[in-house]
Amino acid sequence: MADRGREPGHPPRQASTLSSEDVRAYLRTHPDFLAQNADLVHHLTPPSLDRGRGVVDLQAFMVDRLRAEVRTLKDQQRELIGTSRANLNSQNRIHAAVLFLLDAQSFEQLIQTITTDLAVLLDLDVACLVIESNGTDIPHVHRSGVRVVEPGAIADRLGRADVVLNTDIQGDPEIYGPGAGLVRSEALIRIQVSSETPDGLLAFGSREPDTFHSGQGTELVGFLARVIERVIRGWLELPA
Repeated sequence: MADRGREPGHPPRQASTLSSEDVRAYLRTHPDFLAQNADLVHHLTPPSLDRGRGVVDLQAFMVDRLRAEVRTLKDQQRELIGTSRANLNSQNRIHAAVLFLLDAQSFEQLIQTITTDLAVLLDLDVACLVIESNGTDIPHVHRSGVRVVEPGAIADRLGRADVVLNTDIQGDPEIYGPGAGLVRSEALIRIQVSSETPDGLLAFGSREPDTFHSGQGTELVGFLARVIERVIRGWLELPA
């Protein structure tokens, strides 16, 4: 009797079958198949806990894999929470520092807040305000606490950047003076008070080598620098 739907002259189609023994044979010759295709484990039905001798415990394999994934997710979650808390803490400190700057009752008190109080408010060891000499003043420490450096010193340290973060360093005495020995990491932020004033630098130093590091966000310290520029400009009645 002829096969229905079969064209004349063509042999009958043979059903393609794959027996369980074929699968077993393939897995025997490819023992790393599941390791190379671990995503297939989710589609397998594991053997029951009542196992006979020679039965591979795929259920234990899947459980171990899921446990590893859970551990990874928990580690990522802890890292995210830690980073969020640190960012929130930094934000609160910057906000408190801005309020202190705005509350200054005189220009002298403002400078004291920058060079003394900021280190405490930001939980750092040293905070310095540095300006370049106007070409006639020799480098020195102003009685207010502002450090004066040679022309070009700011560009030497910042280049074209507005913020530079340095890790695991020895503090520069020209920037930090006697406090340089405490500085093992630093944030250097450009200060441009006015078109009529020399370039400036806000320097934050920490005794911890990794308080400041590359890849760290600089938006908050940048914002603080912009506030300081505006407050100084206001007290000295300078143009932008």
